[in-house]
Amino acid sequence: RKKLKSTSKYIYQTLFLNGENSDIKICALGEEWNLHKIYLCQSGYFSSMFSGSWKESSMNVIELEIPDQNIDVEALQVAFGSLYRDDVLINPSRVVALLAAACMLQLDGLIQQCGETMKETITAQTVCGYYNSAGTYGLDSVKKKCLEWLLNNLMTHQSVGLFKELSINLMKQLISSSNLFVLQVEMDVYTALKKWMFLQLVPSWNGSFKQVLTEADAWFAERRRESGGDVAFLESAQGSAFVPVFAHLRLQYIISDLASARIVERDALLPSEWLSSVYKQQWFAMLRAEQDNYIGPQEINKEELEGNSMRCGRKLAKDGDYCWRWTGFNFGLDLLVTYTNRYIIFKRNTLNQPCSGSVSLQPRRSIAFRLRLASFDCSGKMICSRTTGYQILTLEKDQEQIVMNLDSRLLTFPLYICCNFLYTSPEKRADS
Repeated sequence: RKKLKSTSKYIYQTLFLNGENSDIKICALGEEWNLHKIYLCQSGYFSSMFSGSWKESSMNVIELEIPDQNIDVEALQVAFGSLYRDDVLINPSRVVALLAAACMLQLDGLIQQCGETMKETITAQTVCGYYNSAGTYGLDSVKKKCLEWLLNNLMTHQSVGLFKELSINLMKQLISSSNLFVLQVEMDVYTALKKWMFLQLVPSWNGSFKQVLTEADAWFAERRRESGGDVAFLESAQGSAFVPVFAHLRLQYIISDLASARIVERDALLPSEWLSSVYKQQWFAMLRAEQDNYIGPQEINKEELEGNSMRCGRKLAKDGDYCWRWTGFNFGLDLLVTYTNRYIIFKRNTLNQPCSGSVSLQPRRSIAFRLRLASFDCSGKMICSRTTGYQILTLEKDQEQIVMNLDSRLLTFPLYICCNFLYTSPEKRADS
Protein backbone atom coordinates (compact mmCIF):
# COMPACT_ATOMS: atom_id res chain seq x y z
CA ARG A 1 0.00 0.00 0.00
CA LYS A 2 2.81 2.38 0.84
CA LYS A 3 4.46 1.65 -2.46
CA LEU A 4 1.30 2.33 -4.42
CA LYS A 5 0.74 5.54 -2.54
CA SER A 6 4.27 6.74 -3.19
CA THR A 7 3.92 5.76 -6.85
CA SER A 8 0.79 7.90 -7.15
CA LYS A 9 2.55 10.82 -5.55
CA TYR A 10 5.55 10.33 -7.84
CA ILE A 11 3.33 10.34 -10.95
CA TYR A 12 1.51 13.47 -9.84
CA GLN A 13 4.71 15.34 -8.99
CA THR A 14 6.88 14.19 -11.88
CA LEU A 15 4.44 13.98 -14.75
CA PHE A 16 1.79 16.56 -13.87
CA LEU A 17 3.50 19.23 -11.77
CA ASN A 18 6.92 18.96 -13.45
CA GLY A 19 5.57 18.02 -16.89
CA GLU A 20 8.36 15.55 -17.64
CA ASN A 21 8.12 13.62 -20.94
CA SER A 22 5.10 15.72 -21.93
CA ASP A 23 3.80 15.09 -25.45
CA ILE A 24 1.14 17.82 -25.57
CA LYS A 25 0.72 21.36 -24.31
CA ILE A 26 -2.73 22.64 -23.27
CA CYS A 27 -3.23 26.41 -23.22
CA ALA A 28 -6.25 28.10 -21.64
CA LEU A 29 -7.07 31.33 -19.82
CA GLY A 30 -3.50 32.57 -20.23
CA GLU A 31 -1.92 29.49 -18.64
CA GLU A 32 -0.09 26.44 -20.05
CA TRP A 33 0.01 22.81 -18.91
CA ASN A 34 2.57 20.29 -20.17
CA LEU A 35 0.54 17.08 -20.14
CA HIS A 36 0.34 13.58 -21.64
CA LYS A 37 -2.19 12.30 -24.14
CA ILE A 38 -2.41 8.89 -22.48
CA TYR A 39 -3.62 10.56 -19.27
CA LEU A 40 -5.82 13.12 -21.02
CA CYS A 41 -7.72 10.30 -22.75
CA GLN A 42 -9.39 9.53 -19.41
CA SER A 43 -11.42 12.66 -20.22
CA GLY A 44 -14.30 12.13 -22.63
CA TYR A 45 -13.59 15.57 -24.07
CA PHE A 46 -9.99 14.78 -25.00
CA SER A 47 -10.67 11.16 -25.88
CA SER A 48 -13.05 12.29 -28.63
CA MET A 49 -10.64 15.00 -29.73
CA PHE A 50 -7.68 12.63 -30.14
CA SER A 51 -9.49 9.64 -31.62
CA GLY A 52 -11.49 11.39 -34.30
CA SER A 53 -10.61 13.24 -37.48
CA TRP A 54 -10.27 16.54 -35.67
CA LYS A 55 -7.25 18.63 -36.57
CA GLU A 56 -6.29 18.69 -32.86
CA SER A 57 -5.59 14.94 -32.95
CA SER A 58 -2.22 15.61 -34.59
CA MET A 59 -1.35 18.86 -32.82
CA ASN A 60 1.18 19.18 -30.02
CA VAL A 61 -0.19 22.51 -28.73
CA ILE A 62 -3.92 22.97 -28.20
CA GLU A 63 -5.66 26.23 -27.35
CA LEU A 64 -8.80 25.52 -25.34
CA GLU A 65 -11.74 27.87 -25.60
CA ILE A 66 -13.49 28.19 -22.24
CA PRO A 67 -17.11 29.22 -22.85
CA ASP A 68 -18.19 28.84 -19.22
CA GLN A 69 -17.50 31.85 -16.98
CA ASN A 70 -17.55 29.62 -13.90
CA ILE A 71 -14.31 27.95 -15.03
CA ASP A 72 -11.06 29.56 -13.93
CA VAL A 73 -7.37 28.60 -13.95
CA GLU A 74 -7.49 27.07 -10.48
CA ALA A 75 -10.42 24.83 -11.45
CA LEU A 76 -8.58 23.64 -14.58
CA GLN A 77 -5.46 22.96 -12.50
CA VAL A 78 -7.41 20.66 -10.16
CA ALA A 79 -9.34 19.02 -13.02
CA PHE A 80 -6.17 18.24 -15.03
CA GLY A 81 -4.38 17.11 -11.87
CA SER A 82 -7.19 14.66 -11.06
CA LEU A 83 -6.14 12.63 -14.11
CA TYR A 84 -2.78 11.94 -12.47
CA ARG A 85 -3.84 11.00 -8.94
CA ASP A 86 -6.15 8.66 -7.07
CA ASP A 87 -8.01 11.20 -4.98
CA VAL A 88 -8.86 14.89 -5.06
CA LEU A 89 -9.50 17.09 -2.06
CA ILE A 90 -12.34 19.44 -3.01
CA ASN A 91 -12.67 22.77 -1.24
CA PRO A 92 -16.43 23.52 -0.90
CA SER A 93 -15.80 27.18 -1.75
CA ARG A 94 -14.36 26.03 -5.10
CA VAL A 95 -16.74 23.20 -5.90
CA VAL A 96 -18.93 25.07 -8.43
CA ALA A 97 -15.93 26.17 -10.51
CA LEU A 98 -14.48 22.65 -10.37
CA LEU A 99 -17.83 21.13 -11.34
CA ALA A 100 -17.98 23.44 -14.35
CA ALA A 101 -14.49 22.36 -15.43
CA ALA A 102 -15.26 18.68 -14.85
CA CYS A 103 -18.43 18.92 -16.94
CA MET A 104 -16.61 20.62 -19.82
CA LEU A 105 -13.87 17.98 -19.77
CA GLN A 106 -16.40 15.15 -19.24
CA LEU A 107 -14.74 13.80 -16.12
CA ASP A 108 -17.55 11.64 -14.73
CA GLY A 109 -15.75 10.60 -11.54
CA LEU A 110 -14.88 14.18 -10.65
CA ILE A 111 -18.45 15.32 -11.45
CA GLN A 112 -19.79 12.71 -9.05
CA GLN A 113 -17.33 13.74 -6.34
CA CYS A 114 -18.31 17.40 -6.76
CA GLY A 115 -21.95 16.40 -6.37
CA GLU A 116 -21.25 14.50 -3.15
CA THR A 117 -19.27 17.45 -1.78
CA MET A 118 -22.16 19.79 -2.55
CA LYS A 119 -24.71 17.55 -0.85
CA GLU A 120 -22.54 17.38 2.27
CA THR A 121 -21.95 21.14 2.50
CA ILE A 122 -25.41 22.64 1.94
CA THR A 123 -25.92 25.67 4.21
CA ALA A 124 -27.93 28.89 4.08
CA GLN A 125 -24.94 30.49 2.33
CA THR A 126 -24.47 27.79 -0.33
CA VAL A 127 -27.93 26.34 -0.98
CA CYS A 128 -29.09 28.73 -3.72
CA GLY A 129 -25.77 28.68 -5.56
CA TYR A 130 -25.68 24.90 -5.41
CA TYR A 131 -29.31 24.63 -6.57
CA ASN A 132 -28.68 26.85 -9.59
CA SER A 133 -25.41 25.09 -10.48
CA ALA A 134 -27.02 21.67 -10.13
CA GLY A 135 -29.66 22.77 -12.61
CA THR A 136 -27.04 24.11 -15.02
CA TYR A 137 -24.85 21.00 -14.92
CA GLY A 138 -27.56 18.34 -14.65
CA LEU A 139 -27.00 17.13 -11.08
CA ASP A 140 -30.61 16.27 -10.25
CA SER A 141 -29.73 14.59 -6.95
CA VAL A 142 -28.01 17.77 -5.72
CA LYS A 143 -30.94 19.89 -6.86
CA LYS A 144 -33.33 17.63 -4.96
CA LYS A 145 -31.16 17.80 -1.84
CA CYS A 146 -31.08 21.61 -1.96
CA LEU A 147 -34.85 21.74 -2.32
CA GLU A 148 -35.24 19.43 0.68
CA TRP A 149 -32.90 21.64 2.72
CA LEU A 150 -34.91 24.74 1.87
CA LEU A 151 -38.24 23.05 2.67
CA ASN A 152 -36.85 22.07 6.08
CA ASN A 153 -35.02 25.30 6.91
CA LEU A 154 -36.60 28.23 5.06
CA MET A 155 -38.59 29.37 8.08
CA THR A 156 -35.72 28.98 10.57
CA HIS A 157 -32.72 30.19 8.53
CA GLN A 158 -34.15 33.43 7.13
CA SER A 159 -31.54 36.04 6.27
CA VAL A 160 -31.09 39.03 3.99
CA GLY A 161 -28.59 37.13 1.84
CA LEU A 162 -30.75 34.02 1.44
CA PHE A 163 -33.92 35.99 0.62
CA LYS A 164 -32.08 37.98 -2.05
CA GLU A 165 -30.84 34.78 -3.69
CA LEU A 166 -34.15 32.90 -3.73
CA SER A 167 -35.64 33.20 -7.21
CA ILE A 168 -39.35 33.53 -7.90
CA ASN A 169 -39.56 30.04 -9.40
CA LEU A 170 -37.74 28.45 -6.48
CA MET A 171 -39.84 30.27 -3.89
CA LYS A 172 -42.97 29.17 -5.72
CA GLN A 173 -41.90 25.53 -5.35
CA LEU A 174 -41.31 26.01 -1.64
CA ILE A 175 -44.52 27.85 -0.79
CA SER A 176 -46.70 25.45 -2.78
CA SER A 177 -45.31 22.37 -1.01
CA SER A 178 -47.08 20.57 1.81
CA ASN A 179 -43.58 19.54 2.98
CA LEU A 180 -42.60 23.10 3.90
CA PHE A 181 -41.62 23.05 7.58
CA VAL A 182 -43.81 25.89 8.85
CA LEU A 183 -43.03 27.06 12.37
CA GLN A 184 -45.99 28.68 14.11
CA VAL A 185 -48.73 29.22 11.48
CA GLU A 186 -49.50 30.19 7.88
CA MET A 187 -49.41 33.90 8.76
CA ASP A 188 -45.69 33.50 9.34
CA VAL A 189 -45.35 32.28 5.75
CA TYR A 190 -47.12 35.43 4.53
CA THR A 191 -44.79 37.60 6.62
CA ALA A 192 -41.72 35.80 5.25
CA LEU A 193 -42.98 36.33 1.68
CA LYS A 194 -43.50 40.04 2.32
CA LYS A 195 -39.87 40.37 3.49
CA TRP A 196 -38.63 38.29 0.56
CA MET A 197 -40.57 40.33 -2.04
CA PHE A 198 -39.20 43.57 -0.59
CA LEU A 199 -35.60 42.29 -0.82
CA GLN A 200 -36.20 41.09 -4.39
CA LEU A 201 -37.47 44.53 -5.36
CA VAL A 202 -34.86 46.51 -3.38
CA PRO A 203 -31.72 44.31 -3.63
CA SER A 204 -29.48 47.22 -2.64
CA TRP A 205 -30.94 47.23 0.90
CA ASN A 206 -28.33 45.89 3.35
CA GLY A 207 -29.63 46.38 6.88
CA SER A 208 -30.15 43.85 9.65
CA PHE A 209 -32.71 41.12 9.06
CA LYS A 210 -34.55 42.29 12.18
CA GLN A 211 -35.22 45.57 10.38
CA VAL A 212 -36.56 44.01 7.17
CA LEU A 213 -40.23 43.80 8.18
CA THR A 214 -40.36 47.45 9.30
CA GLU A 215 -38.60 48.57 6.12
CA ALA A 216 -40.85 46.38 3.96
CA ASP A 217 -44.03 47.73 5.57
CA ALA A 218 -42.85 51.31 5.04
CA TRP A 219 -41.84 50.65 1.42
CA PHE A 220 -45.15 49.00 0.50
CA ALA A 221 -47.09 51.75 2.32
CA GLU A 222 -45.31 54.31 0.14
CA ARG A 223 -46.30 52.33 -2.99
CA ARG A 224 -49.93 52.38 -1.79
CA ARG A 225 -49.85 56.14 -1.37
CA GLU A 226 -48.35 56.59 -4.83
CA SER A 227 -51.07 54.46 -6.43
CA GLY A 228 -53.88 56.07 -4.47
CA GLY A 229 -54.61 52.82 -2.65
CA ASP A 230 -57.00 51.55 -5.32
CA VAL A 231 -54.88 48.72 -6.69
CA ALA A 232 -53.40 45.79 -4.78
CA PHE A 233 -49.63 45.66 -5.07
CA LEU A 234 -49.68 42.26 -6.83
CA GLU A 235 -51.89 43.83 -9.50
CA SER A 236 -49.31 46.54 -10.20
CA ALA A 237 -46.54 46.33 -12.77
CA GLN A 238 -43.94 45.84 -10.04
CA GLY A 239 -45.88 43.19 -8.19
CA SER A 240 -47.32 41.06 -11.00
CA ALA A 241 -44.23 38.84 -11.23
CA PHE A 242 -44.83 37.64 -7.65
CA VAL A 243 -48.43 36.52 -8.20
CA PRO A 244 -47.50 32.83 -8.81
CA VAL A 245 -45.79 32.71 -5.39
CA PHE A 246 -48.45 34.43 -3.29
CA ALA A 247 -51.16 32.42 -5.05
CA HIS A 248 -49.97 29.37 -3.11
CA LEU A 249 -50.57 30.92 0.32
CA ARG A 250 -53.27 29.06 2.20
CA LEU A 251 -55.28 32.16 2.97
CA GLN A 252 -58.11 30.33 4.73
CA TYR A 253 -55.75 29.78 7.68
CA ILE A 254 -54.69 33.44 7.75
CA ILE A 255 -58.02 35.27 7.62
CA SER A 256 -59.42 33.11 10.43
CA ASP A 257 -57.37 35.17 12.90
CA LEU A 258 -58.55 38.75 13.45
CA ALA A 259 -55.12 40.32 13.91
CA SER A 260 -53.75 38.53 10.84
CA ALA A 261 -56.77 39.45 8.71
CA ARG A 262 -56.33 43.11 9.65
CA ILE A 263 -52.65 43.06 8.65
CA VAL A 264 -53.44 41.47 5.28
CA GLU A 265 -56.20 44.03 4.62
CA ARG A 266 -53.91 46.90 5.66
CA ASP A 267 -51.00 45.74 3.50
CA ALA A 268 -53.19 45.58 0.38
CA LEU A 269 -50.68 43.30 -1.31
CA LEU A 270 -53.26 40.70 -2.35
CA PRO A 271 -56.02 41.25 -4.95
CA SER A 272 -59.38 41.84 -3.27
CA GLU A 273 -60.89 39.01 -5.33
CA TRP A 274 -58.57 36.52 -3.61
CA LEU A 275 -59.74 37.61 -0.19
CA SER A 276 -63.44 37.81 -1.12
CA SER A 277 -63.28 34.25 -2.41
CA VAL A 278 -61.65 32.86 0.72
CA TYR A 279 -63.99 34.78 3.08
CA LYS A 280 -66.92 33.20 1.24
CA GLN A 281 -65.28 29.78 1.39
CA GLN A 282 -64.78 30.07 5.13
CA TRP A 283 -68.33 31.24 5.74
CA PHE A 284 -69.70 28.15 3.99
CA ALA A 285 -67.23 25.97 5.91
CA MET A 286 -68.54 27.38 9.19
CA LEU A 287 -72.18 26.91 8.21
CA ARG A 288 -71.44 23.38 7.13
CA ALA A 289 -69.73 22.53 10.43
CA GLU A 290 -72.48 24.11 12.52
CA GLN A 291 -75.64 23.21 10.62
CA ASP A 292 -74.99 20.27 8.31
CA ASN A 293 -73.85 17.65 10.85
CA TYR A 294 -70.50 17.56 9.07
CA ILE A 295 -67.96 15.90 11.37
CA GLY A 296 -64.86 16.31 9.20
CA PRO A 297 -62.93 14.27 6.61
CA GLN A 298 -63.77 10.58 6.49
CA GLU A 299 -61.08 9.32 4.12
CA ILE A 300 -57.56 10.21 3.08
CA ASN A 301 -57.47 12.41 0.01
CA LYS A 302 -53.73 12.98 -0.42
CA GLU A 303 -54.13 15.59 -3.16
CA GLU A 304 -56.54 17.59 -1.01
CA LEU A 305 -54.31 17.29 2.07
CA GLU A 306 -51.20 18.39 0.20
CA GLY A 307 -52.93 21.35 -1.42
CA ASN A 308 -55.28 22.62 1.28
CA SER A 309 -54.11 21.48 4.70
CA MET A 310 -53.23 23.84 7.52
CA ARG A 311 -49.44 24.00 7.99
CA CYS A 312 -48.23 24.71 11.51
CA GLY A 313 -45.30 23.83 13.72
CA ARG A 314 -43.40 24.23 16.97
CA LYS A 315 -39.81 24.16 18.16
CA LEU A 316 -39.06 22.28 21.36
CA ALA A 317 -35.76 23.67 22.64
CA LYS A 318 -35.14 20.86 25.10
CA ASP A 319 -36.76 17.74 26.48
CA GLY A 320 -39.60 18.37 28.90
CA ASP A 321 -43.36 18.83 29.05
CA TYR A 322 -45.04 21.11 26.52
CA CYS A 323 -48.64 21.92 25.71
CA TRP A 324 -50.03 24.21 23.03
CA ARG A 325 -53.17 24.48 20.89
CA TRP A 326 -53.84 24.43 17.16
CA THR A 327 -57.33 25.57 16.22
CA GLY A 328 -59.26 24.97 13.02
CA PHE A 329 -60.81 28.30 12.06
CA ASN A 330 -61.37 29.62 15.60
CA PHE A 331 -64.62 27.71 15.34
CA GLY A 332 -65.33 24.02 15.16
CA LEU A 333 -62.41 22.10 16.63
CA ASP A 334 -60.03 23.27 19.35
CA LEU A 335 -57.06 20.89 19.41
CA LEU A 336 -54.71 20.69 22.37
CA VAL A 337 -51.30 19.19 21.60
CA THR A 338 -49.13 17.81 24.38
CA TYR A 339 -45.57 16.55 24.35
CA THR A 340 -44.80 14.60 27.53
CA ASN A 341 -42.77 11.51 28.39
CA ARG A 342 -41.81 11.14 24.72
CA TYR A 343 -45.46 10.99 23.61
CA ILE A 344 -47.30 13.37 21.27
CA ILE A 345 -50.95 13.54 22.32
CA PHE A 346 -53.88 15.22 20.54
CA LYS A 347 -56.89 16.19 22.64
CA ARG A 348 -60.15 17.59 21.40
CA ASN A 349 -61.01 20.40 23.79
CA THR A 350 -64.73 20.96 24.21
CA LEU A 351 -65.59 21.75 27.84
CA ASN A 352 -62.47 20.99 29.90
CA GLN A 353 -60.30 23.98 29.00
CA PRO A 354 -61.25 27.62 28.37
CA CYS A 355 -61.13 28.60 24.69
CA SER A 356 -61.05 32.07 23.14
CA GLY A 357 -63.45 31.04 20.35
CA SER A 358 -66.43 28.80 19.85
CA VAL A 359 -65.97 25.05 19.63
CA SER A 360 -68.05 22.30 18.12
CA LEU A 361 -70.35 20.49 20.51
CA GLN A 362 -71.00 17.64 18.11
CA PRO A 363 -70.48 14.22 19.72
CA ARG A 364 -67.70 13.30 17.28
CA ARG A 365 -65.28 15.26 15.09
CA SER A 366 -62.69 14.00 12.61
CA ILE A 367 -59.46 15.47 11.27
CA ALA A 368 -57.06 14.33 8.60
CA PHE A 369 -53.45 14.99 9.57
CA ARG A 370 -49.78 14.21 9.11
CA LEU A 371 -47.34 14.82 11.95
CA ARG A 372 -43.60 15.14 11.30
CA LEU A 373 -40.73 15.52 13.75
CA ALA A 374 -37.14 16.34 12.89
CA SER A 375 -33.92 17.58 14.42
CA PHE A 376 -31.15 19.38 12.56
CA ASP A 377 -27.53 20.29 13.13
CA CYS A 378 -26.32 23.88 13.14
CA SER A 379 -26.01 23.96 9.35
CA GLY A 380 -29.59 22.75 8.84
CA LYS A 381 -28.69 19.18 7.91
CA MET A 382 -31.31 16.72 9.12
CA ILE A 383 -30.06 14.41 11.86
CA CYS A 384 -33.19 12.32 12.35
CA SER A 385 -36.89 12.43 11.52
CA ARG A 386 -40.17 10.66 12.14
CA THR A 387 -43.60 10.90 10.52
CA THR A 388 -47.04 9.43 11.11
CA GLY A 389 -47.93 9.57 7.44
CA TYR A 390 -51.44 10.76 6.56
CA GLN A 391 -54.11 9.56 8.98
CA ILE A 392 -57.75 10.13 9.96
CA LEU A 393 -58.44 10.69 13.65
CA THR A 394 -61.96 10.80 15.11
CA LEU A 395 -62.34 12.26 18.60
CA GLU A 396 -65.28 12.49 20.95
CA LYS A 397 -65.76 15.46 23.30
CA ASP A 398 -62.59 16.07 25.38
CA GLN A 399 -61.10 12.77 24.19
CA GLU A 400 -57.32 12.50 23.86
CA GLN A 401 -55.30 10.20 21.65
CA ILE A 402 -51.58 9.33 21.46
CA VAL A 403 -50.53 9.97 17.87
CA MET A 404 -46.80 9.24 18.19
CA ASN A 405 -44.56 7.38 20.62
CA LEU A 406 -40.98 8.58 20.27
CA ASP A 407 -37.90 6.44 20.65
CA SER A 408 -35.46 8.48 22.76
CA ARG A 409 -32.53 7.07 20.78
CA LEU A 410 -33.80 8.84 17.66
CA LEU A 411 -34.33 12.26 19.19
CA THR A 412 -31.94 15.17 19.31
CA PHE A 413 -32.95 18.58 20.65
CA PRO A 414 -33.95 21.13 19.59
CA LEU A 415 -36.81 19.16 18.06
CA TYR A 416 -39.03 20.61 15.36
CA ILE A 417 -42.65 19.47 15.08
CA CYS A 418 -44.62 20.23 11.94
CA CYS A 419 -48.19 19.19 11.22
CA ASN A 420 -50.59 19.29 8.29
CA PHE A 421 -54.26 19.39 9.37
CA LEU A 422 -57.47 19.25 7.41
CA TYR A 423 -60.53 20.01 9.54
CA THR A 424 -62.98 20.38 6.71
CA SER A 425 -63.07 19.66 2.99
CA PRO A 426 -63.95 22.49 0.59
CA GLU A 427 -67.66 22.90 -0.05
CA LYS A 428 -68.63 21.01 -3.19
CA ARG A 429 -70.43 23.28 -5.63
CA ALA A 430 -73.55 21.90 -7.28
CA ASP A 431 -73.58 21.82 -11.07
CA SER A 432 -75.77 24.54 -12.53
